[in-house]
Amino acid sequence: MKQDKIWLSSPHMGGTEKKYVEQAFTDNWIAPLGPNVNGFEEDIKNYLFSDSFSHGEVAALSSGTAALHLALILAGVKRGDEVICQSLTFAASANPITYLGATPVFIDSEEETLNISPIFLEEAIKDRIANGKKPKAIIAVHLYGMPYKVDEVNRVAKTYDIPVIEDSAEALGSSYNGQKCGTLGDMSILSFNGNKIITTSGGGALITRNRKLKEKAVFLATQARDEAPHYQHSEIGYNYRLSNISAGIGRGQMEVLDQHVILRREMHNFYLDLFDNVPGVRVQREPEKEYFCNHWLTIVLSDGTVDFEELRLYLESENIECRPLWKPMHLQPVFEKELFYGNGVAEKAFKTGLCLPSGSNLGEKEKSRIRTAIKDFFELT
Repeated sequence: MKQDKIWLSSPHMGGTEKKYVEQAFTDNWIAPLGPNVNGFEEDIKNYLFSDSFSHGEVAALSSGTAALHLALILAGVKRGDEVICQSLTFAASANPITYLGATPVFIDSEEETLNISPIFLEEAIKDRIANGKKPKAIIAVHLYGMPYKVDEVNRVAKTYDIPVIEDSAEALGSSYNGQKCGTLGDMSILSFNGNKIITTSGGGALITRNRKLKEKAVFLATQARDEAPHYQHSEIGYNYRLSNISAGIGRGQMEVLDQHVILRREMHNFYLDLFDNVPGVRVQREPEKEYFCNHWLTIVLSDGTVDFEELRLYLESENIECRPLWKPMHLQPVFEKELFYGNGVAEKAFKTGLCLPSGSNLGEKEKSRIRTAIKDFFELT
């Protein structure tokens, strides 16, 4: 009899989500606005800015992709512009650039965090300026919850006066030097997709520096309807607002966010112990004390002596889901003609890395199955 599937990262409900959803039904707030939307925004705001760092505002949206699209609009990106984007990431980090008719310029990773390389970032900016195409924005990603080199990236961005859009889709609960991810860029985005640290089924948020930017984002997200008794539109808008039902799920999820981070980090420690004496395999970890990673997904990297595709297929035969790292954007067929600055770190990580089951809802039974399967694989090979 086949055992239940162990997923890479599945939704994990805390129990109080139903209370908020049921209240929405009771009050008939079945709409893309309402008390849960307002409350969810306040919950996120209070969480992100609880440590007395700079003030910000939150707009709850239908997805992290929608949030990134609006962030680019607020940054002034238009057709023909260039936007710098980390290459080792999910496609949703790059796709919104093309929605606006702009062109992505992809940057390689550095080896410590596998995030955007400050060295190649600056090289790309200098080269694009020399070619008369100063980039309009920088999209930097906290890959798998690991903070990028915030100080170095922000220094480069400030030197050339280019705004940083911080992609924290995978990093809610992570922090850098005590400051929470989602508050480290000029604008930031979050994702609440079903596989994230917390979920609203599908959803996201835009974090801005001031209320006017938030109000503009909400205006654009609600079809850009002008203030008038009739329906009047002076700008192109979008249907990007989060529903009151989904926001209710989010309110319940915010109550267990810190516990979810603790449990993900415990899964990471489980893998550190499991692979401690396995030659050729390295579990990624925080490079310095300034980094605090939620370990949304724990990743392992091979020195080339271990075939992780064989491991993935073996675990799949045991009904345990694993996945390769994101395929770099500059290697994707849709983006292969775009500019890329780097020396192969992202490509190497893609070829030698593996994402392991990391859900906060994995218990001792699941850990025991994972442990047995991985040990059996290495004994067989």
